[in-house]
Amino acid sequence: MLEKIKSIIAQQLNVEESTITLSSSFKDDLGADSLDLFELVMALEEEYDIEIPSEDLACINTVEEVVNYLKEKGVE
Repeated sequence: MLEKIKSIIAQQLNVEESTITLSSSFKDDLGADSLDLFELVMALEEEYDIEIPSEDLACINTVEEVVNYLKEKGVE
C-alpha cells in the first residue's frame, strides 16, 4: 500500500518518489499547497474508492498519517 501511495503522491506533487518517506510532511518536505493537497485527496479517493471528509484533512500532514488514516478506513 505504501508504494502505491508514494506513487500517487509523486505524480500529484511532481516530486521524485525516492524523496518520499513516511515522515515526509506534505507542506514542509514536499512543497504542497492547499490545491495540491486537494488534488492529492481526490486521487486517493478515486484510487481507493473512499471518501475523505474535509474535516479529516486537518489531521493529515504526513505520509504516515495518510497510510494510518486509510488503514483505519479499512483500506489494505
